[in-house]
Amino acid sequence: MPAIEEKEYTKSLDLKSWKGILPFLKPYRGLLVMIVVLNLLVAGVDISMPLFQQFAINNFIKMDTTEGIWIFGLVYGLVIILQTTFVVLFTRRSMKVEMRLGRDMKRACFVHLQQLSLSYYNVTPVGYILARVMSDTNRIASLVAWGLVDMLWSFTYVVGVFIAMFLINPGLALLVILIVPAIALLTAYFQKRILHWNRKVRRINSQITGLYNEGIMGAKTSKTLTIEDKNFEAFAEVSQNMRHSSIRVSRLSAIYIPLVMLLSSAATAIVLARGGILVMENAMLIGTLSAFTSYAVGIFEPIQQLARNIADIISVQANIERVTGLLDQKLGITDTPEVVAKYGDSFEPKKENWEPIKGDIEFCDVSFHYPDGSEEVLSHFNLKVPHGTTVAIVGETGAGKSTLVNLACRFFEPTGGKILIDGKDYRERSQLWLHSNIGYVLQNPHLFSGTVMENIRYGRLEASDEEVYAAARAVSADTVVDKLENGYESDVGEGGDRLSTGEKQLISFARAVLADPRIFVLDEATSSIDTQTEQLIQAAISHLLKDRTSFLIAHRLSTIRQADLILVVKDGKIVEQGQHMELLKKHGYYHDLYMKQFEEESAMSVLQAEEA
Repeated sequence: MPAIEEKEYTKSLDLKSWKGILPFLKPYRGLLVMIVVLNLLVAGVDISMPLFQQFAINNFIKMDTTEGIWIFGLVYGLVIILQTTFVVLFTRRSMKVEMRLGRDMKRACFVHLQQLSLSYYNVTPVGYILARVMSDTNRIASLVAWGLVDMLWSFTYVVGVFIAMFLINPGLALLVILIVPAIALLTAYFQKRILHWNRKVRRINSQITGLYNEGIMGAKTSKTLTIEDKNFEAFAEVSQNMRHSSIRVSRLSAIYIPLVMLLSSAATAIVLARGGILVMENAMLIGTLSAFTSYAVGIFEPIQQLARNIADIISVQANIERVTGLLDQKLGITDTPEVVAKYGDSFEPKKENWEPIKGDIEFCDVSFHYPDGSEEVLSHFNLKVPHGTTVAIVGETGAGKSTLVNLACRFFEPTGGKILIDGKDYRERSQLWLHSNIGYVLQNPHLFSGTVMENIRYGRLEASDEEVYAAARAVSADTVVDKLENGYESDVGEGGDRLSTGEKQLISFARAVLADPRIFVLDEATSSIDTQTEQLIQAAISHLLKDRTSFLIAHRLSTIRQADLILVVKDGKIVEQGQHMELLKKHGYYHDLYMKQFEEESAMSVLQAEEA
């Protein structure tokens, strides 16, 4: 399936986009209300400060007296202490909101990602996901905790100062207020352009994260193919695009903010000129002009802050759209509310209601096509697999051998018909109920960072050490452990990169065995194991699959001769089915595959013998 394209967001400033983060703010309503109150108090104190200046000049300096100055100083000191206290309390609560909101959004994204179907990961780049979970959530949390409350302070301060200026001198206040429409026009002009380029920056950031991920994960391949220069060229091109887009954002902001400052400075000059004339005409006291000038000068920083906050809100909309877009991603496969009520979900399972699974699987008139395609891979397919049956699925690489298994495991669901587990439609039971009864060994197994013991124990977390040892011995994984310096406590590295593919498969096999599932899926599980190791575990496989329903996606046809049923897949469709000898006698597609592989293996054996 093709990789998902980065969604293009084209809306201008739209407060409806913010609805997606309201559920995350709900738990912190108390903190947010307190932050708002503290901001209003801080703004009130800040507005009152020039009035102290006015009083001091008119009553002490101009009157050339210090009578009553100690009362003035006491009140002024108390106001300073209150201002400091309010700022400290506000800062502490804003930090809490930022940290907790970021944590909650990351958790929500992680939980949602755990619930998304495999089809989402088949088409979604890792960088696309990581950028949303990490940088986008951090930016949203920072803006809510600091940007919005700073905007509230700026707005309150500006409104309060205008009221104070009107009370002092309405004529001068009107001169100052003339800058507001001009700033509004500037904001309307720049907001669309800033938002457009910020969206582009976030989109390219996803690409850069993806390239980092691929570069790190594919480092060995890059070195063996000597394509470091090509990787650098690809990264240089994307980072150059990032540089270009970031500069465009900075240029727009660099024009926007200084224009606001220019208008503010012009208003200040007008106030000083007109106010000076009024003082000389004795129409205004010098202390009053001083206070008015402080208001006029002081109001420009909050207006500029308000402009910056608006620019930030405009730009962060792209982050909100990306995070909510991830959280709104449809799960693909979901349990009905009735099933969840009875059986629980992946995070709160109600295991006491889980029925024991026997392992009968039946495909009833099943049709299926992938979410991104319309052509049916299966059409009105019927198959009954009694418990304890071993079903082998064979075909050339890319023929679609995994489709049937993915349907049986409910990684995908039929687009028509139904699949029964023990006689009941598996959609009437929880996904976790089924998945906890499946042991899946992949062709390219994934190991988690940690020790060998921890990785095997993932099959059943409550298992004892002795049970882990027994599971390892059952599939000869103990031969891998014996080679490691610290045995079962050896670290496997990130993704198991300290082990070979064959060794990782053996550890993965032991993990599946420890889970003791009723259904086993071996996805070409021995394709990367050398012949000697494969011979060691074939007997163990036969023993372990006894009385269990199993699906073997086979690479080496010689390993599935004893299967109860062989399904032959070609171009995504099942073209033959039967037992080994039965299919060979038909001289059909399976016969051709088997003979071709037999000849290849014979030729390889001869070459190895000659080399020896």
